[in-house]
Amino acid sequence: MENIFPTTHILQRHDKEKLLDQKGVALWFTGLSGSGKTTIAVALEKELHKKGLLTQVLDGDNIRAGINSNLGFSEADRIENIRRIAEVTKLFVNTGIITICCFVSPTEQIRSLAKKIIGEDDFLEIFINTPLEICEKRDVKGLYAKARRGEIKDFTGISAPFEAPVRPEVELRTNELSVAQSVKQIIEKLKI
Repeated sequence: MENIFPTTHILQRHDKEKLLDQKGVALWFTGLSGSGKTTIAVALEKELHKKGLLTQVLDGDNIRAGINSNLGFSEADRIENIRRIAEVTKLFVNTGIITICCFVSPTEQIRSLAKKIIGEDDFLEIFINTPLEICEKRDVKGLYAKARRGEIKDFTGISAPFEAPVRPEVELRTNELSVAQSVKQIIEKLKI
């Protein structure tokens, strides 16, 4: 009897990367709030788009408004936030999409969790290294002022620690580099 059901194997990553003519990768931006993660990510996305590359930017605004809208900022919720983000990122990367993730992700433990889920070969850690005083000056939402007044608990850099990455693939000092210079360094690292 003939099998009337077609084979149900999904297309593999290499099939999708071949179609897109690019390799999927996660660019994990870490740094304090106001360091410039999203600003650089958006500029990078535009440059990669000009080169004909498919990208997706994930940041606190588009993630916390949807998939993680039920999470707060407790330690357990922060870990679950990053776990979910990493799982979504892995799906994008496995589809051949260059995925730019912009999250404070303040500890080595939490960034290691993301790297383990996504896969070490697909994870580039980019440290947006900006002094706290500059982040506070850039703070358009007034979060640092609220944290200093005690209105926001466990705010990274004020009442909660930030562990700088030990060996990021790229370190950008945004108090010394322009956005364009920062983007150029990332593209050079990607060899695109």
